[in-house]
Amino acid sequence: MRPAQRGKAIGKALLVHLAKECVANGWSRLQWSVLDWNMPSIEFYKSLGAELMDEWTICQVGGPALAALAQGMR
Repeated sequence: MRPAQRGKAIGKALLVHLAKECVANGWSRLQWSVLDWNMPSIEFYKSLGAELMDEWTICQVGGPALAALAQGMR
């Protein structure tokens, strides 16, 4: 979010909307990622009841490795 939009409850409104969608659809959780150095966001998410999942590591495949994997070459 850009600095000009911070403090206007836009982020909370978005998460409330997404949480309502989860509950309405019978989904058991809402999950997202945050960079470990982004302490203001981490504190905001914690204030909403989010639990940080320290034991998980995000993986990604991109570029030539993604193309190779898509062709079954990995």
